[in-house]
Amino acid sequence: MKKYIEIGVGNTWFIRTELEHEDGTETEIKGIYSPFQLKSIYIRVWFGKRVFIMDTREGMKLAKKDKKKYKLILGFYGI
Repeated sequence: MKKYIEIGVGNTWFIRTELEHEDGTETEIKGIYSPFQLKSIYIRVWFGKRVFIMDTREGMKLAKKDKKKYKLILGFYGI
């Protein structure tokens, strides 16, 4: 199971954990879910339909989304 702990504005809660299950479904939990083994740290800036992501594991990316949102997130990816 993949875990994403995110802190910032634009999500449902200021601090949340998203659990991505093996079957592809996702669960969102308020606060920090543990245990957590850190794999990478990322910053995500979502401005309109464009998303800029800077990740310690994958580097920098620019993505385009269908939904229009505004977010500024510091995230932690792990298992």
